[in-house]
Amino acid sequence: MAKIDVGARTDLYPLPTALVSCDDGFGRCSIITISWTGICNSNPPMLSIAVQKKRYSHDIILQSGKFGLNLPNSDQVSQMDFCGNNSGRDYDKYKTCGFTKVRGDKNDTLLIEECPVSMECAVKHVLGLGTHDLFIAEILSTYIDESVMDDEKRYVVEKLQPIAYLTKAREYRGGFTEKLGKYGQYKDHFKNG
Repeated sequence: MAKIDVGARTDLYPLPTALVSCDDGFGRCSIITISWTGICNSNPPMLSIAVQKKRYSHDIILQSGKFGLNLPNSDQVSQMDFCGNNSGRDYDKYKTCGFTKVRGDKNDTLLIEECPVSMECAVKHVLGLGTHDLFIAEILSTYIDESVMDDEKRYVVEKLQPIAYLTKAREYRGGFTEKLGKYGQYKDHFKNG
């Protein structure tokens, strides 16, 4: 198999999509769609989001030092796409998308009630990278709708129906539901050779 060098590109996919909610405490609030996100630490639990510096939500997050990371399901793809392609300068995205504002219990973070999973986050570090700033935040609390939760209080991916984003194709996909194995299932698979 021959590989072709296509240059330095952001071809890591599929990526999870999230709706990041934020407000500054002075009346400005917004929701931005983010696919450049991920868990980056176990203890304390932390995640990162990359936000373009020119985005309306960027300054709100920078000033407030907090945000909500909300996981939409496949039924919410139209709201997610709207929030990613329109500015909070021009729209009240909560009102336009039919979302309900709720507050987290830990630091009064603005969240989205209709999203099955919401994480209340406090910014700990901001790393300037060029076009984007990387916000590294501690997850203060995670709120999961009972309808997508199992007995061990974890969300069930088949019930959540998360949305994946393919960067270069600029497509949303339903996915992450086919079970391929369990952690550690193949740990000895190649040892005896």
